Amino acid sequence: MADGPCPLTASDVVEEYFLEHRAKVLDIAAFLDRLDRAADAPQPLDHRVVALLDTIAMLHDGNGDRAKRIQERLSDQSTTPIDAAPMQGALGAPSEPTA
Repeated sequence: MADGPCPLTASDVVEEYFLEHRAKVLDIAAFLDRLDRAADAPQPLDHRVVALLDTIAMLHDGNGDRAKRIQERLSDQSTTPIDAAPMQGALGAPSEPTA
């Protein structure tokens, strides 16, 4: 991830990437709407949904390094090995946020 300034102007960034990211936001909204309408809508929310909602709040919290902070929120930060994986694959977010 580059830390330097973007060579594009703000206007160039909007022109180039707005529609792509508009679609992504609509995808997230549709996912949350489907979850709300699910016959067995989980209460309390699944830890992955909580993590997603946490990251959405980070998008608008006024702090920098959003991509880094969101990646950290959605990543398992543990360093202690486990004996065996409980399943093949990944859940996409740790069950408990780390510092």
